[in-house]
Parts: sequence; structure tokens; C-alpha cells
Amino acid sequence: MEKPVFTGKFTQQEPIPEAAIAAAVAVMRSGRLHRYNLIGDEEGEVSALEREFAGFTGARYALAVASGGYAMGCALRALGVGQGDRVLSNGFTLAPVPGAIASVGAAPVFVETTPSLTIDIDDLAEKARSSGAKVLLLSHMRGHICDMDRLMAVAAEHGILVIEDCAHTMGAAWRGVPSGRHGIVGCYSTQTYKHMNSGEGGLIVSDDPDIMARAVMLSGSYMLFGRHSVGPSGDRFEKVKYDTPNVSGRMDHLRAAILRPQLADLPAQVARWNALYHRVEEGLRNTPGLQVIERAPEESIVGSSIQFLLPDWSPDAVRALVKACAARGVELKWFGAAEPVAFTSRYDSWRYAPAQRLPRTDAILAGLIDMRLPLTFSEADASLIASIIRDEVMVAMQAA
Repeated sequence: MEKPVFTGKFTQQEPIPEAAIAAAVAVMRSGRLHRYNLIGDEEGEVSALEREFAGFTGARYALAVASGGYAMGCALRALGVGQGDRVLSNGFTLAPVPGAIASVGAAPVFVETTPSLTIDIDDLAEKARSSGAKVLLLSHMRGHICDMDRLMAVAAEHGILVIEDCAHTMGAAWRGVPSGRHGIVGCYSTQTYKHMNSGEGGLIVSDDPDIMARAVMLSGSYMLFGRHSVGPSGDRFEKVKYDTPNVSGRMDHLRAAILRPQLADLPAQVARWNALYHRVEEGLRNTPGLQVIERAPEESIVGSSIQFLLPDWSPDAVRALVKACAARGVELKWFGAAEPVAFTSRYDSWRYAPAQRLPRTDAILAGLIDMRLPLTFSEADASLIASIIRDEVMVAMQAA
């Protein structure tokens, strides 16, 4: 019997909502795309997005910027991280995270990964003691959130400031606290494959007025910082306005106009992603040779991608599975490959960072498979995808 094949596209996003298209057209008709090109007391699309995102996350302040990577680099600079400093970060993440650290002249100190794909808090405590680092750039990689209560206790014990990279957790939470609201700064991405789509874009949130004043100046406010509807008071800028460099990375009104309707829709979108995620998860559960990543009950997830492990598989067997699934239309990414492929790389790929060895992370990445779940898929699609993966894993196990 002929095997079923999936015909959907793993990189095809949903169309931009009609309300967002209309808002973008209105901005283009005005000709005033720059965030500070305002008339009178007009708030503008960017400041409105910042106000709404601050409300969504429960943050005191928000800043819209050009990308998620820029958000992280800006946050590091706003905390005073610079040349020669050491910054703790996940061994399992994507290139923009160590890239942000390198962009300010600092050096990443990578922390081991658990089988739950979260940062190893015991290793974090050890490396906080041994490295002298005072900042952790915490990546909630692929939407997996660690025990944030324990992590923040370890950070407090060692005097570590935490920046959260929430590129994959916008709309997620730990014990009801939104992702990005445990650390001193939260950074988000609105790149096409994230939870809101403006092509590129980012957001920063914080309750700290001095950090946010520096972030606003860094982003390229010149002396127009008073036009931020959820920015710090003017006296906070007086302390930093002459000493903070302009590293321009503002968001423009066009992208903000595209994002505001998407932010309003985000809770409904999260529910749709999670329905897809749980369909695939249940379809893969109890497959011999395959390990589902169990999620903590304290974690409110956004299932825009799913991961699973192939414990003790050889590299050749993993490659064969990826190829077999691709032949049936299912696009899997393998984090154990020796060379980077497309967006997928690992800590020893980034040669601008000091060479480090993470044996526990290596063992996990060797069998780690990743798959996107775009909202262009239906729940029936998710079931078919899971059945194809399960079939091919079973074939591989029988041949082993």
C-alpha cells in the first residue's frame, strides 16, 4: 500500500490580518513611517504598540525595536555589559543569542542543557561561581521554560541580572507570570517565524526606569524620548542622555501598524498552536525509540514548534530518519549535525565565542529533532504528520 505523504509547507505563514493591512496602508498613505514623525499630540503606531504590549505583559515600560537580536544587544548595553565581560547563556539556543553577547564585545559562558531542553540550573550555579559573570542572557529556546522560581533564586544568590530571550515564548508563562517578566529585562522577536509577524522586529520590556531610559537612548531617540507613551519620566533621561550612545534600532510605524492587530489576536493564536502541538505530541507518545519532551505543569506553553529525542541513535540513523520523513513531506531539523544548516546551529558552531565543552548538552543534541508547526496546518494535518514520523521511526527501529 502506498504510504501517505504530507503536502503542506513548513515555512508558509498565515496572511497578515486584514485589519493590519488596512492600518499599514493608512501609514503608507500618510508618508510618515518614522516613529518620531508625529503631528501635535499624536501617539503614533509605535507608541501605541508599546503601550499595548506593556499592558499585555504587565510591564511598566516597553520599547519597540528593529529585531529580536537588536533587543538583546540593546538590553545588554543598557545593563552596562561591554568589552571583555562574561555573560552566562544557554548551550542550547540559536545564533542570535551568543551573537548579541559578541556584538557588545563580551564573551558567552555556555551552560549545560537538561533533557527537558531547559538551562541546567545546577550548572548555572557552578558557572556563576567560577566565571565571574554578572549577567545571564536566558534563552527560552524553542519555547521551553525552566523552573523560573529556582532560577531567579540562584540568580539572586550569585548577584546575577537576568535578561530573558522570549523569542519563542511570547504569550507563554511560568506559574501564571508571563515569560519575560521574571528577569530585569524581557526581549521578544516579531520575525516572520515567531508569534507575531512583521518580517523583522522586536520588543523590550522592563520595570526598571533607568535601564529603560538607557535602552530608549540606545535605540536612537535623540532628544525625542518624551514621545514614548510608556517610557520613563524625563528626569531618568537627564542622567543618561549625554553619555548613552545612539545605536539606532527603532521600529517604524509600518511594522507597528502590522503588529497591533496581531497582538490583539495573540491569545486565540496561542490556543490554535497548542491544539496542533498536543495533536502531534499525542501521536508520537509511546513510540519505541522516540522520547517526547514532557512539559512541567507550571508552564503555560505556546506550541509553535515541537521537539523530540531519539536516545542512543547513531548519526547515520538520525540522518536516515530525517531523509525518510522529508520524502513523505515532513520537514525535520536535527540539532546534532556537525555543520550548521539553515537556521540550525549549535554552540560549537559559533567560533567567535571561546571554545567550550558541554558533554551533557552534546548528548542531548545528538538525538534532538525539531519541527515547526505553522498555523497554516490543521489539526488533521498534525495527526497525519505525527503518524508519518511514527511510521518512519518504527521502520528504523525494526531495521536496527
